[in-house]
Amino acid sequence: MGRIFETRKVKMFARWAKTARAFTKVGKEIAIAVKLGGADPDGNPRLRAAIQTGRSLNMPKDRIEAAVQRAASKDTASYDEVTYEGHGPYGIGIFVETATDNSTRTVANVRAAFSHNGGSLGTNGCLSFLFDRKGVITIEPPQGDLSELELELIDNGLEEIFETEEGLVLYSSFSDYGSMQRFLESKKVIIKNASSQRIAKSLTPVTAAQEAEVMKLIEALEEDDDVQHVYHNMQVEG
Repeated sequence: MGRIFETRKVKMFARWAKTARAFTKVGKEIAIAVKLGGADPDGNPRLRAAIQTGRSLNMPKDRIEAAVQRAASKDTASYDEVTYEGHGPYGIGIFVETATDNSTRTVANVRAAFSHNGGSLGTNGCLSFLFDRKGVITIEPPQGDLSELELELIDNGLEEIFETEEGLVLYSSFSDYGSMQRFLESKKVIIKNASSQRIAKSLTPVTAAQEAEVMKLIEALEEDDDVQHVYHNMQVEG
């Protein structure tokens, strides 16, 4: 089998590592959602969104259920949501969301990732002008005419809708995110993924070579177990 097998094995293990890390992040999101809103998905929009994210990643059903049960028990670890803001190479704005049981460890790791990859960690709020927090829901396109559904979605907070390979993507304000999710569920629309995200209001252009440098920082942050999401305002030219 030789070198080709070894190359495939390395890629396979890397894929497994990413899957395991993604499942860990979903588990933390479930823990936070249960802590804030209880273990009943019917009455907890954030928990429903976390479960839907797990399903979209092909997270096993029994693992999702176990995560909810652990989060509902008093013995589970308690995670705090802490955000960090800074700049990467070429002035790219980077917003980092974490879930941590040790903020001292987390801030040290985040600061090291920035400083070792050509960036600098800023103060909280330094990028508040650059990102809007939005509800982002991806749905299975319903059969038939979408115009009536779109009008009803607008009444429930829809700001933008566009089609991607994964399905229809709906944007709402963060405050309308829960109501739009509940409306879609009432209409039996298949929700493929749902989450709150930081959307850049303005983009900074970079070349492909510059993108590679910025991605080193982003990947270093995403590899940290405490980091849940990393957002940026980079746009590749050409």
